[in-house]
Parts: sequence; C-alpha cells; structure tokens
Amino acid sequence: MSRERDEPVRLNRIYTKGGDTGETSLGDGSRVSKLDALIQAAGAVDELNSVLGWAQVVVQDPQLTRIQNELFDVGADIAVPYALGDGRLRIVQADIDRLEAACDELNATLPELRSFVLPGGTEAAARLHMARTSCRMAERVVIAAAAIKPLNSLVAIYLNRLSDLLFILARRANGDAEILWRPGGER
Repeated sequence: MSRERDEPVRLNRIYTKGGDTGETSLGDGSRVSKLDALIQAAGAVDELNSVLGWAQVVVQDPQLTRIQNELFDVGADIAVPYALGDGRLRIVQADIDRLEAACDELNATLPELRSFVLPGGTEAAARLHMARTSCRMAERVVIAAAAIKPLNSLVAIYLNRLSDLLFILARRANGDAEILWRPGGER
C-alpha cells in the first residue's frame, strides 16, 4: 500500500530484527553500525525530544509541540547523508529565525540577568532546564558527527538556538521563584 504525501511513515510492525547484529539503516537505506556518528547524533536528538516531552507534560506550551515536531525533522535531516540541494527534508534558516524571534519576544518580558541561574525552582522550570542540558548534549554530539560526516551545518545552529529558548522558557516558568547563583554559595 502506498502512503499519502503527508503521512510520514507507516509502521505495521515495530520490531524488524534488522538491528539485531548492531547495524541499522540510515534514511537513504544504507546500513551502518549503531555506533556510527550519524546514529549517535540522531539518538541524542531523540533523547532530547523525549526530555522535552517530559517537560511538556507540565508546561503545556503549543510552541513546544511544534518544536517536538521540528526535532523529528532534525532527526530526519541527520539520518539522511547530507548533500547540498538534495531535496531532502532539511533544517533551514527559517527554522532558526523562528527560534530567534521567540527568544527575543520572550526574553524581553524577563528581568535582566545579573547572575547565572541555578537549574530548578518550579517543576516546570526544572524540567525545561533538563531539556536545555539535553539539548546542549545533542548539540555537542551533532558537532562531533559533523567533524567526520557530511552534515547540514544548520542542525547545530538550530540546537544552539533551541537551548537558548529552553533557558528563557525555564526562566519564565520560574517567575519570582528563580534562584540565582551566589559565587561561593553559603560556605
């Protein structure tokens, strides 16, 4: 059966046994080790999406639902070996511009920062901080993959901006409960 244009995948069976020997398929059908740099990068983005979903349970922000969908686009971009102008689903500058606009809009409503923020405060903020640190990890894994495999350079930029947005959303979720770093703490 063929699928509709807007139907991204059809999963009739979850397990395929194709990965039982430590290999998996990239989006172009080529087989690689599950330790391949592209698989590691896609896995880090998948983990980020799961952590973001965990935050979304509490936050309930439609913007995060859109971003979770975009993270599947990021994963698709990573999973298909990169070639400029190949017509594949790729992260584009407009995706980054949208994140930057959201950062600018939301950050303008927050008080100026005069110290680093301790992760935590409200439950929503704590979960958003977890998503932010997961995003930073995914960014590092993507940068490492890009050092050895062709990869869309906009993917790392997208993740960098997303981590900024998650930080801003965590600050907003904290409101007056934001906890600032006090150098030397209370030693």
